[in-house]
Amino acid sequence: MNNNHFSGQPEVTETVIVGGGQAGLTLGYFLSRQHRDFVILDASQRVGDGWRKRWDSLRLFTPAKFDGLVGMSFPGDRLAFPTKDEQADFLESYARKFNLPVLSNTRVERVERSGDGYLITAGDRQWSATNVVVATGPEELAKIPSFAQDLSPSIRQMHSTGYRSPGQLQDGPVLVVGAGNSGAEIAFEVVRSHPTLLAGSPSAELPFKHGRNAARFALPLVRFAGLHILNLDTPIGRKAAPGFLTHAAPLIRTRIRDLVAAGVEIVPRITGIQSGAPLTAEGKELEVSNIIWCTGYRHDYSWLNVPGALDPKGVPVQRRGVVETSPGLYFLGLEFLYCAASSSLPGVGRDAKYLAEHLAARQAAPAGQRQDVG
Repeated sequence: MNNNHFSGQPEVTETVIVGGGQAGLTLGYFLSRQHRDFVILDASQRVGDGWRKRWDSLRLFTPAKFDGLVGMSFPGDRLAFPTKDEQADFLESYARKFNLPVLSNTRVERVERSGDGYLITAGDRQWSATNVVVATGPEELAKIPSFAQDLSPSIRQMHSTGYRSPGQLQDGPVLVVGAGNSGAEIAFEVVRSHPTLLAGSPSAELPFKHGRNAARFALPLVRFAGLHILNLDTPIGRKAAPGFLTHAAPLIRTRIRDLVAAGVEIVPRITGIQSGAPLTAEGKELEVSNIIWCTGYRHDYSWLNVPGALDPKGVPVQRRGVVETSPGLYFLGLEFLYCAASSSLPGVGRDAKYLAEHLAARQAAPAGQRQDVG
């Protein structure tokens, strides 16, 4: 039930972008170049907080030369791997340089159809818009196994979204659950101060060593493949797309042998809780003092009240970001929206440009003929 009280009429704009991360900002850049009327609504306190809230030691996997956005290069050493705070500050500088209309501390609570457009509600404010672009990105709500509630209260547990540094942990062993990139990097850090176990196995590992040489020679090839080969216009891209959406990314910087050499114990996946302790697939109880769940995220579109926009599993029904059943509704920044790099800094620009051109064409059509086309 919505108990908000609204005074006056909704604020009118052509396009509302929900989310002020790299996807929303890049689309904002293109719309501002077209002199369109739009606003970016973001729940965070500051532009870039999506990066700032990650763990303290996090660095990007992509070198600085690939971490800029359309119209603005990332400053400094082009082969360096920026910290998460450096990336956050860059996004804030980007929004300021191009004077993008970002409203921070504005959490969208409801989007619904209203006539030929949409009504967007955030707190005690409303907007009426012809178009809505959902640019909240691929990471939203922490996903934790339901059996985690049965852990002994003596075990300190947190999701990777809440982890900042080893100083948050109790004395004693740490179990990191999930052998993806977050789990591997956090385990590699934590083992320096705590006995550490890592549960699970990676889907794959990068076939070359990550670092400056990779930034110079190998990663440009990976970027090219992610943009121009693995996309929905190529047979190999269409075949690969389902796997990208259902399988974890390969380990990029930290390999299993690096973890073992550093003292991390690799254990089977966790399947439940027994006597308050985590239980492995082999039936062994693990005696630990801390658990960090690196078990991924799930989308939450409960605020998107637009029939046909989501399938029964809550996944957006779209074609290259365009929701064909609901003209004027779009998604941006999703995994494999168009190519393998769609949700990444190197890939978001092309998708944003495509949607900006689509929006411009739609606005140019007569009011009664505005139907989205692929």
